[in-house]
Amino acid sequence: MASRLFCSKDMTYSLPPKFPDVRMAIMITGKDTDFTGVCFLDIAPGESIPVHTHDPQLDSILVIAGRGEAYVNGRWEPGEAGDYIFVPKEEEHGIRNTSDGTLKIFVHHSPPML
Repeated sequence: MASRLFCSKDMTYSLPPKFPDVRMAIMITGKDTDFTGVCFLDIAPGESIPVHTHDPQLDSILVIAGRGEAYVNGRWEPGEAGDYIFVPKEEEHGIRNTSDGTLKIFVHHSPPML
């Protein structure tokens, strides 16, 4: 895979089938590389990605904007822009928007999930 610049103005967001109030811009998939997957998620106020696990993926999540809560280590923890969440494979995790604005997150999966 060659280096690429993804300009925010050119990103296309779609609705993932499982989460109707979450918009996703998929940047890197398993078609691009065997090592990583990258996407941006916009989570509407009051919406969430329910508690779940991945195998064999680990998650690396950066909160870009907004406030919410992340389910890590068996409990919900508050998070906001600039906070980072690392989730090893097979660990329960989730994220929910507890604010009035959009919660924007950057997600890295390794290996790619999509």
